[in-house]
Amino acid sequence: MNEKYNVSSSPHIRDKVTSSNIMLYVVIALLPATFFGIWNFRHENAWILVVVTTAAAVLSEYLYEKLMHKPITINDFSAVVTGLLLALNLPPTLPWWMGVLGAVFAIIVVKQLFGGLGQNFMNPALGARCFLLICFAGKMTYFVYDGVTGPTPLAELKAGETVNTLSMLLGNIRGTIGETSVVAIMIGAMFLILMGVIDLRIPGTYIVTFVIFITLFGGHGFDPQYITAHLCGGGLMLGAWFMATDYVTSPITSKGKILFGICLGCLTGLFRLFGGSAEGVSYAIIISNLLVPLIEKVTLPKPFGKGGEK
Repeated sequence: MNEKYNVSSSPHIRDKVTSSNIMLYVVIALLPATFFGIWNFRHENAWILVVVTTAAAVLSEYLYEKLMHKPITINDFSAVVTGLLLALNLPPTLPWWMGVLGAVFAIIVVKQLFGGLGQNFMNPALGARCFLLICFAGKMTYFVYDGVTGPTPLAELKAGETVNTLSMLLGNIRGTIGETSVVAIMIGAMFLILMGVIDLRIPGTYIVTFVIFITLFGGHGFDPQYITAHLCGGGLMLGAWFMATDYVTSPITSKGKILFGICLGCLTGLFRLFGGSAEGVSYAIIISNLLVPLIEKVTLPKPFGKGGEK
């Protein structure tokens, strides 16, 4: 009994699934939204922004790790996921060099300077998107569809105008490259669920909480068309299924995931209904990311036995 054992940090369950597998699944799941966005904004050459931003993220990670004499980790696909998610959160008319700048910020500042994969305190893609919004607000809020500029359907809804919810569902609207088609996003989300990469706790709680919030405070009561328009617009589905579920920046406890989803839904509703912008998803996720340590602390299961709960 005098032997000393070294106990490593959790998780202790061995599994053949690796970080590379998970990230590759996420890339595959993002392909429907990516291809639709490229086709939807073909007149704006959205494919250039997607390719350049993703490549810049991978190259930034490679160069940083090479210069810092750290192991090269670009083969885990995490940089690809970050670059692709950032590109899908950008308007198709954004100059390509701004996409590159955002990718460098996401990889170097948000990810690598805090220790790399598994150490970042917020979603790198969303951190970079908010960085670009602060630096280039005009370019980041300039939207066009089929050669015609104007506000997004969510902005029109906030202004009291009527919107075409079917077009919002299909994706034939103004917006960022990857947020417009809910159908394409849900195809990818279903793939991740079937592969066991994500569960329903965070996105399900997020969406339900948001619906309850706008029903209570939106001024329209339980109006299905109004609710559908909010769910289909502003990148809520892309954020709920692909960014709020990020393993690194979301809680690991079951109760914590539910509490995390409630925070997301309330903050998104608060920003959309009472804020100056029609959006709110990006800031809601980032703020909730910062609350994860506190959420995990209050939802951590209590130990039993000596030194624990009796």
